[in-house]
Amino acid sequence: MKNAKRYRTLDSWLRSRHGEKVQKIPLDAGSGCPNRDGTLGSGGCTFCNAAGSGPGRPCESFRQQWEYWRARLARSPRTRNVKRYLGYIQSFTNTYGPASRLAALLGELEGLPGLAGACVGTRPDCVDEEKMALMAAVPWPEFWLELGVQSCRDDTLARINRGHSASDAEKAVRLAAAYGVKTCVHLMAGLPGESGEDFLDTVRWTASLPVQGVKLHNLYVPQGTALEREWKNGGYRPMEQEEYVELAARALTLLPSSVVMHRITADPAPGELVAPGWAMDKGITVMHIDRLMAYNDWWQGKDCDAKDADPFL
Repeated sequence: MKNAKRYRTLDSWLRSRHGEKVQKIPLDAGSGCPNRDGTLGSGGCTFCNAAGSGPGRPCESFRQQWEYWRARLARSPRTRNVKRYLGYIQSFTNTYGPASRLAALLGELEGLPGLAGACVGTRPDCVDEEKMALMAAVPWPEFWLELGVQSCRDDTLARINRGHSASDAEKAVRLAAAYGVKTCVHLMAGLPGESGEDFLDTVRWTASLPVQGVKLHNLYVPQGTALEREWKNGGYRPMEQEEYVELAARALTLLPSSVVMHRITADPAPGELVAPGWAMDKGITVMHIDRLMAYNDWWQGKDCDAKDADPFL
C-alpha cells in the first residue's frame, strides 16, 4: 500500500530520529523586532499583527508557558501520550539584541520536563557568528533555526516591508550551515504583486541553498495589519484554495527529497483571520494537496533529486 504522504513530514522525521512522537510547544519570549521599533522601520511586515504570529503569552516564564501547553496537550486524544517536546520560541525576532539575551533564552529552556530540543524563530538579518556559535553549542538532540525568508524577490520584500534582502537570507542560511545549525526556511505563496511562477522561483532558489527544512505558507489577511487595509481597499486579492493547493504540490516536487517539511499550509490563530475563509480549513487544504500529488503521481524531489522513483513509497 502506498504512503498517503509523498513528502517528508516533520512528524515522521522526528519519529524516525527519536523513536516516538515529538510535539512542538510554542513559547513567547516577549522579543522585539528591528522592523517594528524604528531600527529598520516601524509597523513591521504588512502581514504582521500585534502578536507577531505567536501564541501570545509573553507575560509568563517559559516554564509557566510550558506547563500550560503540556496540560492542554494532555487533554487531547491525539497528543495525550506525548512525552517529548520541542520548545518553539516563536513570536517576533528572537535573535534580536545582544548575544547574551539569546544565551539567556536558551538557558531558560534547560530543565523543562520532556524537552527534546528547540526551534528559534528569527529574521535573516539578526544572526551573526556569535549567536550562531551559541545555537550550535546547545546540548539537546534537536535544534532548528527558523528563518522568515518569504521570497527571493527584493521588490516583493520591499513591498511587504520586510526590511531585509534576499542576499541577507542567503548569507544567514550559509552561515548556519557553516556552524552545523539546521535551518528551516519559511516561504509564502500569494504575496502582493507575485505570480505563482514567482513563488516557484523562490522555491527553486531555496532548493539551491543548504537548508534542511521548509515551511510553506499561503498568505492570509490577519486583523489589524497593513495587509488588511490593502485588502479592504481592493489592492490585494488572497489566493483561492485551488490555486494554493496546485502551487504547494508543485513546490514539493522542486524541493530535495531530504528536506523536512515542517508545514505545507498556514495555520491562523483563532480570531485573527479576515480572509480568505478557507485558510481556517488546514486539514482540508492538506488533504487536497495529498490527493493532487497522488493523482498526478508527484512526490517531493520529483523535479529535483528524486526524478526516477518515489522515495516515500
